[in-house]
Amino acid sequence: MSLQTRPKLLRVGVIQDGRIVEEHHLLHDSVTIGEDARNTIVLPAAELRPARFKVLENRGQQFHLIIDEHMQGRVNLGSSDVDFDALRTQGLATRRADDTYDLPLQESARGKVELPDATLFFHFIPAPPEGAKPALPPELKASPWRTVDRLFFGILLAMLALYVLSVGFIVAQPAPVEAEVELDQLEDRFVRAIIPPQPAKKDEPREATAAKEKKPDEAKATPKKTAAAATATPAANPEERRRQLEDRVAGSGILKVLGAKGGGGAIENLLGQDVGGASVAEALSGAKAGGGALALGSGGSNAIAHPQGDTGGKVAAIGAQVTRGAGAVDTGPKQVVKVPQVADAVPEVDSSEVSPKDLARFIQRMKASIQRCYEKELKRDPTLKGRVMVRFNLKPDGRAGNIEVDESTLRSEGVSSCIVTTIRGWKFPFQPSDDVPVSYPFIFSPGE
Repeated sequence: MSLQTRPKLLRVGVIQDGRIVEEHHLLHDSVTIGEDARNTIVLPAAELRPARFKVLENRGQQFHLIIDEHMQGRVNLGSSDVDFDALRTQGLATRRADDTYDLPLQESARGKVELPDATLFFHFIPAPPEGAKPALPPELKASPWRTVDRLFFGILLAMLALYVLSVGFIVAQPAPVEAEVELDQLEDRFVRAIIPPQPAKKDEPREATAAKEKKPDEAKATPKKTAAAATATPAANPEERRRQLEDRVAGSGILKVLGAKGGGGAIENLLGQDVGGASVAEALSGAKAGGGALALGSGGSNAIAHPQGDTGGKVAAIGAQVTRGAGAVDTGPKQVVKVPQVADAVPEVDSSEVSPKDLARFIQRMKASIQRCYEKELKRDPTLKGRVMVRFNLKPDGRAGNIEVDESTLRSEGVSSCIVTTIRGWKFPFQPSDDVPVSYPFIFSPGE
């Protein structure tokens, strides 16, 4: 089909606030307006009586303008521009049986229909060539610059530039060179760690000093003689070496305390001569074991201990309680401990599905957790007491919702918030069909 014989399209649109808010290109379909969602153009606040009114009807490959007695607008028929009143009064439009007017439109016609808060316009445009793809207007086409988040990419580029500059500045800085420190500049504690102290040299005997003053030939000959003399001297006998070792060990550590002689030993001074022996072994020879305790069997004023409290050398078992001679033990005045109390109460329940007695019984079983909230704050204020009214909704799943403290004379936000948190974790043994308002008073007192 050539361009001359190809039918034109009917362009229909809606203008609102000076802008085209809706547009359609039609070839054979009719144009309807009204409140019905199936209309070509939906008017939510339409003043037209029918919910679906056909304003442009396609019959026999030709569009017809349909108007009623109240519609206003204008239409250009190519040679003249007339309004809808002229169409109705001058007979340019044919009146139909349903009191509407019909005007056939040529492809050169164009016009507009006044609608509530909007204007409907129509005119004919050439049909696009076959195979041509529809294209969006330039103002509706997307571009990378329009879709990009400019603020985000601006911040990203600024951070990238700052990062590059920081890296370049760090790389450009010369590496620090540590200055060498002389040994005399170090502190003594570092010097001792690096170079351990050498043992002090002992005074050399005069013979060694004299040997150093000898001539070189004699000094060279002396080591040979000394080595030969050391090889020829026989080693000390085992008894002598053992005695020297015992003397050296006896003067060190705990052995010095236990084995001291001449009145210097702690054990010897402790036992003295009253125990009847001069050594530790003789002093302990009279020890007796019994009842899991150790006692000295020999009497005396310097005995180590008497577990049972007397001087007879008797033995008492570990579990024995003997206080003879010690007198009465004073344990102080008797104190009365006050136990904090949470008084029982009856809840207010606005439902026949939940028994107030059963609900009160359940809360009394869970009262220990509420009492812990009170005892925690009672440590800070021992005079803390009062009444806290808690309101909540008992939900169908057995949980408490909308928990709040309606009234409180306790003057403690800590107790109130702790009560709300504790009740939120309870699982009530009730499943009402709807939320049930509940009010329960908690009365706290520090105890009598």
